[in-house]
Amino acid sequence: MSPNGGVSSLFRRFSNGWRRCQVAALLLAWSIAPSPVAAAEPPPSNGSSHIRALTFGILPIGGPSESLEAWRPMLEDLSKTLHLPIRSLSVSTYEGLGEAMAEERVDFAFVSGRLALDAVLNDRMRVIAQLTRTNGSRGYYSVLLVAKDSPLHNLDDLFRQPGHLRYARGEVLSVSGYLVPETQLFANRRLDSDTFFASVSVDNHQNNALAVANNEVDVATNNTADLERFAQRFPDQYARLRVLWTSSLIPHAVVVIRTDLPADLRQQVANALTSYGKGKNAASERAKLQLIHDISGFMPAGNETLVPFADIEFNLDRRRAYSAQWVSDAAMQARLHKIDAEHEALVRRLMAPSGP
Repeated sequence: MSPNGGVSSLFRRFSNGWRRCQVAALLLAWSIAPSPVAAAEPPPSNGSSHIRALTFGILPIGGPSESLEAWRPMLEDLSKTLHLPIRSLSVSTYEGLGEAMAEERVDFAFVSGRLALDAVLNDRMRVIAQLTRTNGSRGYYSVLLVAKDSPLHNLDDLFRQPGHLRYARGEVLSVSGYLVPETQLFANRRLDSDTFFASVSVDNHQNNALAVANNEVDVATNNTADLERFAQRFPDQYARLRVLWTSSLIPHAVVVIRTDLPADLRQQVANALTSYGKGKNAASERAKLQLIHDISGFMPAGNETLVPFADIEFNLDRRRAYSAQWVSDAAMQARLHKIDAEHEALVRRLMAPSGP
């Protein structure tokens, strides 16, 4: 099987979901950071001198304006280092950021592993860095939240009530808000969360946690990193929550960059990111990183970082195949063989040597 054929079919089912999203529902917040480089200071003499500005895409954390303000101080420093203005694109949905990358309105971006996978395979981008956190963790965890006084005390209590509970989850492209709980909790029980619950709403992690705290839903997905931020911003509401389930470890988010940018510029961006918070201005820079999401910095990374996210998709596809209705066992085995072949081709592509 052709690797390209397998890869494209893997993602076609997501494109339909993107088209169903109404453009009017996307809140796009634009901010142009003024160039901090004095006119008398020349840009570096390299092959990227024709690039006049870069646009940075921001994964939605809370609201678009909140994310924009959190990233602004660090991006202003990055602009000085690169001698280029950096515009910021902050959106309200994962789909909005995915569309911006697909339409080449973003030059580099901070994204979840699932969005990065789409960007690498469809949008001519590659991974250049992965975030690190202050606590030294290698990743984070998806969780299910319930109210502190909820009668749901374990997963058995949850799965004994099909069609009776209100559920809030993340978007289809959210790793912790949809893919991981769908894979680890529902698909292996031959269930689909969208049909198991009495009602399903889709929103960001912050609003889903608020919905549980305010008794608007019974169960919601979230993750440990966003919950830490939520506890700081909404301590009263956080006190009303309880974690019902915790997933296996999920690797941290990454930064991707367009491969059609000059190679020297890609390298400069990668170097600027991975050295941020580590030089002579380390203390000031680390304070700015803390504003974002308790980030301590970025470490060098490549496309191979995305293999765990490809594995999540692979396991979800296989479990759905097992739970589907088939005309014959041979038809099911053919589908499983196709899933296996596509996954193998995808992993080979991600593991292929690549530089910034």
